[in-house]
Amino acid sequence: MKEILVATKNRGKVREIADLLAPFDIKVISLLDCGPMPQIIEDGLTFRANAAKKAVVIAQHTGRLVMGEDSGLEVDALGGRPGVHSARYAGEGADDEKNNDKLIMELSGVAAEKRTARYRSAIALADKDQLVDVVEGACEGIIDTERRGTNGFGYDPLFIVPSRQKTFGELPLSVKQTMSHRANALRQFLKILEQYFLLR
Repeated sequence: MKEILVATKNRGKVREIADLLAPFDIKVISLLDCGPMPQIIEDGLTFRANAAKKAVVIAQHTGRLVMGEDSGLEVDALGGRPGVHSARYAGEGADDEKNNDKLIMELSGVAAEKRTARYRSAIALADKDQLVDVVEGACEGIIDTERRGTNGFGYDPLFIVPSRQKTFGELPLSVKQTMSHRANALRQFLKILEQYFLLR
């Protein structure tokens, strides 16, 4: 079985990625399974830059094949914020609850039709020698001003999928995996991963 190290300690993200890659006989491990690792400062201006940095730094440190993923929420009424700062929108060390509270506060009084947003995901592949490639995926939605559902993580309880009229927090993981930003990026990632393995 082929193995890939995902450069994250986010359990929700690891679970989603492992679930998506399971049918392809790829074992997923994460930084939760490893010893001490270099601290990665996510100072990129784009999701692509942060994903690439995670993959390259950890691949060079471990000598393993590494997936780096960076994702977040872009809200049109907020000029694209929180963007690359999604995980720390309410400050360093902020949790999902605090980030969601800040988003609800900032969108208070904004009409539903103007609360359009999208989740974005960038996924990079790197080995000990190089950055192989970076792909991206997105999912369009609308931000609710009240939490709905307890599934998922991050901003999922506020992110309404228009075609379902439910938030990612209300949808089962099996449904989310067919349409999410990460699922869309992973479909492209699988193509570059397959090509990588074919050349070795």
